[in-house]
Amino acid sequence: MTKQTWTATVSAVLFVVLAAIIALVPVPYVTWSPGETHDLFGKVDGKDVITVMGAPTYPTSGRVLMTTVAVTAPGSSLSLPEAFFAYWLPAREVLPRAAVYREGEDPTDINQGESQLMTDSQSEAVVAALRQSSIPVTSGPMVESVTASGPANDILKPGDLIVSVTVKNRETATTTIPDVQRAISDAGVGIPVDFAVLRDGVSTVVTVTTRATTANPDKPVVGITLTTGYTYTPSVTFAVDPAVGGSSAGLMFALATTDKLTSGDLVAGRVIAGTGTIAADGTVGAIGGVQEKIAGAVRDGATIFLLPRKNCVDVGKPPASIRLVPVDSLSEAVDALDKLRDPQASNSLAGCG
Repeated sequence: MTKQTWTATVSAVLFVVLAAIIALVPVPYVTWSPGETHDLFGKVDGKDVITVMGAPTYPTSGRVLMTTVAVTAPGSSLSLPEAFFAYWLPAREVLPRAAVYREGEDPTDINQGESQLMTDSQSEAVVAALRQSSIPVTSGPMVESVTASGPANDILKPGDLIVSVTVKNRETATTTIPDVQRAISDAGVGIPVDFAVLRDGVSTVVTVTTRATTANPDKPVVGITLTTGYTYTPSVTFAVDPAVGGSSAGLMFALATTDKLTSGDLVAGRVIAGTGTIAADGTVGAIGGVQEKIAGAVRDGATIFLLPRKNCVDVGKPPASIRLVPVDSLSEAVDALDKLRDPQASNSLAGCG
């Protein structure tokens, strides 16, 4: 073998090895691409995606598409060629992995967190839809979590709605979180406190004896964190693929539920898609991956796309086949869909840009 042949052979081998390394070694990036859409007026295994019981419902027509983003799974990796390929494809983004997943976080914990965000989003969407539909909703302090080492462990439970607090035979109605905090603080250390709670729709009374904190021996605590909970008569359930997580479908959950609960045909046979978080008061919040979601909506036939107004800066030039409607609230989304049925009124709706 000549020197030139030997050099060429070694160079070729090194090239193949380096190419293999480049192709196989993972890079710290993830991709976002258009994901599936889910028709909230459709059915899953023969069951309505949204089921309402305990309140009158009305016929709906058309499709309400919940949009998603397909993202590199937390337990998967991305090679350099894959990252470059995704970067040049339309309606796709390549993001630093640290911008999407926290370093060292277990994939199971990530999936559970996304699932909890979906559950919370559905709960907020129900309250927003009921209020939009003029169905009474009562708010009050609710146990969000219980400290495992605290005095309330195994006595109070997450989801308990606190109706009143009784200390030394003095009952205090608790309609706000500060009401509960003040009653516990006024009780003193080592004092039994009776909590009247609504648990899974059943009223019960439990007793917790306060304990001092390590930092302050004079401050009584029971070892709970509080958030705002809600009570209402109707029951609303969602049959959504459990693999879909996150909170960005809140607006569409609320919109579809509102259409079912109100006599006017809001969607009116159209194919409407959208995205945005929702708060119980109907406020719509910004999300990620809006360009990918718009692309998925266009692919699946939507002609109207509702999005948080704050996401307009992320849109770029929208496709000509779909109308973007930015909103700040559920009521604004409902009003916009009504106006879009009238060609003259629809001209008054501002888009992104």
